[in-house]
Amino acid sequence: MRNASEHEPGALPRPKGQTRPVTEIRWEEAGEQRSALWRSESGWEPPRRVVIADDTLTADVAYRLAKSGTGMLWRGDFLGARQLLQALGRRVDRGRRPADKDLTAAFRRSRSEALTRAQVLGLVLVPLEADYTVPLRRAPDVRLACTETYGPADGPSVTSLRELIGVIGAHEWRTKGVPIPALGARIHPHYGVFSPIRGEYLELVQSAPLPAGSLAFDIGVGTGVLAAILARRGLARVVGTDQDPRALACARANIQRLGLGDRVDIVPADLFPPGRAPLVVCNPPWIPAAAVTSTDFAVYDPDSRMLRGFLAGLADHLEPGGEGWLIISDIAELLGLRSRAELLGLIDDAGLEVVERLDTRPTHPRAADASDPLHAARSNEVTSLWRLRARRGAA
Repeated sequence: MRNASEHEPGALPRPKGQTRPVTEIRWEEAGEQRSALWRSESGWEPPRRVVIADDTLTADVAYRLAKSGTGMLWRGDFLGARQLLQALGRRVDRGRRPADKDLTAAFRRSRSEALTRAQVLGLVLVPLEADYTVPLRRAPDVRLACTETYGPADGPSVTSLRELIGVIGAHEWRTKGVPIPALGARIHPHYGVFSPIRGEYLELVQSAPLPAGSLAFDIGVGTGVLAAILARRGLARVVGTDQDPRALACARANIQRLGLGDRVDIVPADLFPPGRAPLVVCNPPWIPAAAVTSTDFAVYDPDSRMLRGFLAGLADHLEPGGEGWLIISDIAELLGLRSRAELLGLIDDAGLEVVERLDTRPTHPRAADASDPLHAARSNEVTSLWRLRARRGAA
């Protein structure tokens, strides 16, 4: 799924796995100076100026306040706040220019617009009591959802309504899960962990020929879905790694729910665990660009950090005759952000060679959405599983 501007909401989001410091938000209300804990999983700093708002606030005035970086702490009806958020979204979208024919320019504009949208909509604020109750009329019970995301409550706090809606949605996905045909079961994603809703790459992992051996490493385990597929395919042991505490907790919960705890170990690591394996699998973020929201880190990888790290270290973690599986889309190539020659150069520089490339087309709805400014790229996207091995004679 963060970027930045020098005005509110503000700071650059932190890379996944880094702890977010506890901060406070301050405001004046009823002639008194007040404060509360500030919660932002996307890493935004609290707005410096906050006004009290309720159902008398018009969308036009709210939009002007948000554009100036002013937070609006809601004291009215909860559903009214949601309606205001929708109205602000329409005003942000109204300012969009027609899509560029140049896909690289269209992509960069879409990221800039996503940042603006996140900044503006992130300034409608809601209070949370010490037990995560929302003290607003017609507010839903969000106590369990907030506990799942933020941990045990530690005092009254304030968050953006936009984030709270995301927390509620994540709780619903976590509860009902995502059906995975390749597993014949459901995977339950946690807040901030990328949901495996694109099944085409899972089918590639399900059908690719396994190298000889009984051990595999899953680098960047996320929800644990790839580790689970590999274990279900018969591997005696799979080690999944991640540096994000949310992903580690999510993967462990899914592995236990699937009854695979005796075959799958989930361990903290930045890329590789110690040792070598006959199979090392990685599905890194596909787009080498900055993230905008908390979930963007699963899709956006500035300067292809994870891709480069995986390829550079792969040969040293493969057993003789072993394979590395790189699962990646060519969307970055279609958007002009990374060329096929650059990808092949990274593979070659790492002392690797391509055994085979297995391709599939995406089936998700956005691939067929002609109104998407990036439709020309999404409609031609190919997702591939690259079977790699250490090049013979490589040092």
